Amino acid sequence: MNITIITTGGTIAKTFDELDGKLHNEQPVIEQIVEGMRLPDLTITYRHVLSKDSLEFTDADRELVLENVRSAMPDCDAMVISHGTDTLEQTGELLCREVGDPRIPILLTGAMRPFEFRDTDAIQNLTETLLACRLVSPGVYVVMHNRVLAFPGVIKDRVALTFVRTA
Repeated sequence: MNITIITTGGTIAKTFDELDGKLHNEQPVIEQIVEGMRLPDLTITYRHVLSKDSLEFTDADRELVLENVRSAMPDCDAMVISHGTDTLEQTGELLCREVGDPRIPILLTGAMRPFEFRDTDAIQNLTETLLACRLVSPGVYVVMHNRVLAFPGVIKDRVALTFVRTA
């Protein structure tokens, strides 16, 4: 199975800077996470598109993600987009609207806690997303916290710190 992973930054990729005591998006960590997994029959291609907190995303950034999705789609069986959780729903809705009926699953994921943190949810979310690539029908989804939710109509529950479907 051929999977393209598009990275955009977000909490999953944040690293702690000891000098200023802050978290920053410096470089993607997805390849590091995948290296620790046993995935004998996957071929993964990476596209490092952005390295931003999703709160800083502009319309142009979302268009760049859309452009990369469209250009990568012919060459893969599924696509994973690592994305910051704060505006993931906006990107998911855009992809759902603009891509229409994709021929492959397009799965967005991220983390509420950085990969560097001991209590991270990054490994769980990426593992579930890679499995979901094999199991879901073509469409646009968010995969996090043991849930696979199809767009449109997915929102971040800022109290429960996960994603849910609207009514």
